[in-house]
Amino acid sequence: MTTTQLSKDHLRARFVGKTLHQVPTPSVVLDLAKVEANCNMMLEATRRLHLSWRAHIKTHKTAELTRLQVGDNDSTPVNIVVSTLMEAESVLPLLKEYQGRGRQVNMLYSFPVYPSSVDRLAALSASLGPGGLTVMVDHAEQAKLLTRLASKSGTPPRVFLKVNMGGNRAGVVPGSPACAALVRELLLAETVGAAVFWGLYSHAGHSYASRRDWEAMGVLGDEFAALYDVARAVRRDRPEHPLVLSVGATPTATTLHHPDFGAADADDEDVDADVDIASPAPGPALIKDLMARMRAEGLTLEVHAGVYPTLDLQQLAAHACDARYLSASAIAVTVLAEVASVYPGRGAGGATEAIVNAGSLALGREPCEDRGEVKGRDYAGWGIVMPWAGVANVVPGPAFPAVHGGWQVARISQEHGVLAWRGGGGDGETETSLPVGQRVRIWPNHSCITGAGHPFYFVVDSRNRGREDEVVDVWLRWNGW
Repeated sequence: MTTTQLSKDHLRARFVGKTLHQVPTPSVVLDLAKVEANCNMMLEATRRLHLSWRAHIKTHKTAELTRLQVGDNDSTPVNIVVSTLMEAESVLPLLKEYQGRGRQVNMLYSFPVYPSSVDRLAALSASLGPGGLTVMVDHAEQAKLLTRLASKSGTPPRVFLKVNMGGNRAGVVPGSPACAALVRELLLAETVGAAVFWGLYSHAGHSYASRRDWEAMGVLGDEFAALYDVARAVRRDRPEHPLVLSVGATPTATTLHHPDFGAADADDEDVDADVDIASPAPGPALIKDLMARMRAEGLTLEVHAGVYPTLDLQQLAAHACDARYLSASAIAVTVLAEVASVYPGRGAGGATEAIVNAGSLALGREPCEDRGEVKGRDYAGWGIVMPWAGVANVVPGPAFPAVHGGWQVARISQEHGVLAWRGGGGDGETETSLPVGQRVRIWPNHSCITGAGHPFYFVVDSRNRGREDEVVDVWLRWNGW
C-alpha cells in the first residue's frame, strides 16, 4: 500500500469493520483494550506516588495513543517527550488543543540539541509559547545554541541537563569535570535570559538487561540517587534553585507497580537519615524514603517512559514486574503476517520450518540480549507467534526468556521471516500445525523498531466479544525525521 498522502478518513472507510483476515499483510496491529489498560496503570502509579508524569510518544508516534498516555483529566499537565522533530511538529495541533482547554503543555525534544534543529525548534517554541518547549543538553558547546533558539523563538527554552548514570548512550557523568562545566554554562545561560535551567534527566536504557522480577527497581534507585547528587552540586552554586529530576525507562518506571509502593503515601513518609541510598538494589521502602528526602529539599520528581503502552518481548525478558503485573497477555502489539511456504523436516532435529511475509523491515531487527548463564539457551528469536486463529503455540511464561518454545521467528532477511518450532517450552508440547495460507500474529521483540516499518496501525479491541479481530480504527504514524 502506498504511504503517500495517507488519509485517516480514507483508511477508516476502507478498513473499519473488516477483520484481520481481510486486511493486507504484513501489518502492525494494536489491541485497544490492552493499550488502555497499560496506560491507565502507569497514570495510576504516578498519581498514587505524587510523581510528575512525562509520556514518551516515540514508540507509537500517533495522536490517538498520546491522548491515552496523558489521560483526560484537564487539571493535570500534558508533559510529553518526542524523539524526532517530525513527531514534535505532528503532535503540535494536539498540544494546542490541550492548551485551548486550559491544560499546561510542555514538549521535550529528547535528542541533544544540534545546529540544524534550532530553526524547527524555534518555530515550535514560538507556537507553544513560554514554558512550552524543553530541550536536552549534554555538552558545553550545545549551550551556545540556546541563545540562538531563544532569539529566534522569542522565549527562552527550558533545558534538561542529560545525565549518564550507566547507559553510556548520552549524557554527562555525575561528579565529572564535564558535568560541573555544563552546570556552570546552563546557570550562565539562565542568568542572561537564554534558557531556563529546568532540571536533570536520565534514561536507564541498561535496565533492559534485567532478568529477575523487580530487578530494574535497583536501577530506578540508582537513577534517583545519581540525579540527586547532581542536584546538590547545582545547589552549591545556586542554593534553592528549583529543579525537576526526571528518571525513567519502561523497565524502571513499571517497577512503580510494586504493591509495596502503595502501602503508604509517599508524602507522609518519615525520612530515615540512616538509610544507605547507595544500596545496589533498593526496595520500595528505600526508594520512597529517598523520594521523600528529595521532596523535602524542594526538588520536583518526574518519571518518563515510552514502550509501556504496547509492551513487547524485550519487556517480558526484563522482568520489571512479576507475573501479576507483566505477562504476554498484556502485550498490545502484534505483526500480522501470512504463511507462504512450509518445509517439513528442514529444521533442527527434523522440526518443521515455514516462511512468513514479515522479515526485518516488518518486524525490526533488534534482539533480546542473551543474558543466560549458558549462552545460546535463552530465547534468541526475532518474534514469537501468538496463539490465535486456530494456531496453538507456547506462550512465554514467568521463566521467559530462559524457558521458551513453540513457533518462533528464527531467522529474518529483508522480507522473509523463517518460523521454526522450538519445542514445547519445557511442557513436552508437540509441534502444532501451521498450514500454507495461515495468518499469524507475531509478538515482536521491540515495538519501537517494529512500528517504524509501518505507516499506520490497525486497531482492534479484544473487549468486543465475538468481534475481537474486527478493525475498530486506523492510527497513522508520524514516521520520518
